[in-house]
Amino acid sequence: MSNYQLPLHNENTAPLQAHPTLVESRKNYGFIPNLHAIMAESPALLRAYAMISDIFEETSFSDTEKQLILLSVSHENDCDYCMAAHSAVAHIKNVPADIIAALRSGQPLVDTKLESLRQLVNSVINNRGHAKVYEVNAFLNAGYSTGQLLDVLVGVGMKTLSNYTNHIADTPLDTQFQSQTWKKAS
Repeated sequence: MSNYQLPLHNENTAPLQAHPTLVESRKNYGFIPNLHAIMAESPALLRAYAMISDIFEETSFSDTEKQLILLSVSHENDCDYCMAAHSAVAHIKNVPADIIAALRSGQPLVDTKLESLRQLVNSVINNRGHAKVYEVNAFLNAGYSTGQLLDVLVGVGMKTLSNYTNHIADTPLDTQFQSQTWKKAS
């Protein structure tokens, strides 16, 4: 929990430089997620997050793989907000329920290719980028490319920005994500 009270901005209260990104956020989501509303205090952070999110969408990972990366990073970083938000997005993107449940609980996945991706992401997070050689090899041997190995870092960077913002700001969970509320099991 943070002691900081950062404002939840909208298009009328945010610094002028954040306005275009907030307008785009409302257009894309139908509302301004509280994460974006808080990030708007720093237009540079909000714009960086939006740009990296767009770039991550351009990677060759499937929707399931993208959500796996984002949920795995958020799980390892203990980010309640992002776990709830990306669980909701994963459902919208038709990620199988058993995969979402396993990611939310930090359990191994049955699919060996997806599990190699989950283990690689966890290794990158837990070892500060020094992924274990055997996990990198397992990832590559599962059929992923060296380009995708580096694309994992785009997702990790994206979620690190949001996870850390949420830790500092103690971002309140949006009503739209309430059904996916999450707390890491002790």
